[in-house]
Amino acid sequence: LHITPKRISKLGDYRFHREKNTHVITLNANLNVYAFLITYLHEVAHLIAFQQHGFKIAPHGAAWKSSFQQLMQPMLIENIFPAEILKPLQKYMLNPKAASGSDHHLSLALQKYDHQDGSIPLAKIEPEQVFRFRDMTFVKESVRRTRALCRDVESGRRYLVSQIARVQPLREGTSGE
Repeated sequence: LHITPKRISKLGDYRFHREKNTHVITLNANLNVYAFLITYLHEVAHLIAFQQHGFKIAPHGAAWKSSFQQLMQPMLIENIFPAEILKPLQKYMLNPKAASGSDHHLSLALQKYDHQDGSIPLAKIEPEQVFRFRDMTFVKESVRRTRALCRDVESGRRYLVSQIARVQPLREGTSGE
């Protein structure tokens, strides 16, 4: 098990290294305790599925889902997860996806326990409000289900951004227009 610096593209990873005949699980150091536990069990489920089925399984297929559900089942209690996380986690675990971030409700519940840096979910930004995301300044234009159409203030290009993305709200008049 290796704890790594924050990675934007993933929360954790499982790999089998043939040349060393070793299993390696990596987890991001910046995860809150609940996201860490969920991600850890997600990756252990990969290890179990691999040990049971070898290379012939889909990474997030039926074998992985079954292993993940079995590992999580005894954890789905209020002694381990707060009620506000437990309810969306129980629903997510009925048919887990490759990333817990793909479940909007679970992601928002988990974010409440992240280190607070002044960022908020994009869902809390009103249309026409200016915000910073990944060192760029945007204006939120409209909402399309789980994503928002946002315009880069500098280039005018439009992007679809997940409503659960953490952004820094800016005061009016800071858009550069």
